[in-house]
Amino acid sequence: LPGTALAQRDAPMYGLVGRIDTVPGQRDAVVAALLEGAASMPGCLGYVVAEDAARPDSIWVTETRDSRDSHAASLGLPAVRQAIARARPHIAGFGERFETVPVGRVGLSRPGRLA
Repeated sequence: LPGTALAQRDAPMYGLVGRIDTVPGQRDAVVAALLEGAASMPGCLGYVVAEDAARPDSIWVTETRDSRDSHAASLGLPAVRQAIARARPHIAGFGERFETVPVGRVGLSRPGRLA
């Protein structure tokens, strides 16, 4: 497919999709913290934070990484740790979590919060 980057089978990518439930009325605070913390994560091929259309206090995070190890390493980065600390008081809990093996991707047009 034009515009699609296919993963090499000898180096599988790592994907993670998870739901975060926020304290009522605090979804925007969690979204802002997560987007700020993800700005420069090494090994990150894609990071999308989306509002849940059916749950007004839930978001979904979809992450594509070059490896499982780069995902684990990202949790120790100062910017990520600061983002987690800012978001934590506004998080009520976590919902479903799915690990995936991405086989292709198409890039987003721009980083940051979409209008």
